Amino acid sequence: MGAKADVYRIVWRYEVRPECLSAFARAYGARGDWVELFRRDDAYLGTELFRSAGDPLAWATVDTWASRAAYEAFRRRWADDYAAIDARCEGLTTAERLLAAEERPER
Repeated sequence: MGAKADVYRIVWRYEVRPECLSAFARAYGARGDWVELFRRDDAYLGTELFRSAGDPLAWATVDTWASRAAYEAFRRRWADDYAAIDARCEGLTTAERLLAAEERPER
């Protein structure tokens, strides 16, 4: 058995405004603005969106990339588009926090 490749995962936690739950799920979901932007890069491997079981306003995303270097290159290349989406989505939440960003072996 060979060694498994590392992947870079980024985990964000969001507190969503009650009146923005549907808009948030659309923007951050599988066909949302963020995923459409990320899909421009072959190093993007996917996004998972989670809603808290105990708090309907708490959500999390896990973005997976082939490597940290690939993600950073993507951010530089698409910085203006990233900033535009971030600005559009800012009003959907009351808080967002980066929980983790690290390279780990793919499971």
